[in-house]
Amino acid sequence: MSHKYKVRIYYEDTDAGQVVFYANYFKFTERARSELIYEKLKLKHLELKEKFNVIFVVKSLSSKYIAPAKFEDDLVVKSKILEKSPVRLVLEQNIEKANKVIFTSTIELAVVSSDGKITKLPDELLSLI
Repeated sequence: MSHKYKVRIYYEDTDAGQVVFYANYFKFTERARSELIYEKLKLKHLELKEKFNVIFVVKSLSSKYIAPAKFEDDLVVKSKILEKSPVRLVLEQNIEKANKVIFTSTIELAVVSSDGKITKLPDELLSLI
């Protein structure tokens, strides 16, 4: 399963040289993951917590910067679920500019309860991913 999320680079996303500040790539991928959850599960994060006592947390992350994004660039974050189980998801998230990959990352998400303990994603939700 894959998902696309569009991002436009604003001045606030950049440094003095109008290049995207490195940490903002993680913000863009985080937003894309949230939108994927909203779209596929038809639930917001607070609803997941309130109805199912499920929270997704980042367990590990690896990334590579390939080329810079700059002020007023239009980007697309492409998210793809590589692995899924009741207790974890592994996603590949690439950011593209003009159909060329400029940033790539792999993120492992753990499924935890509100008290921070590993829990299982209900089958009804896992089947939607």
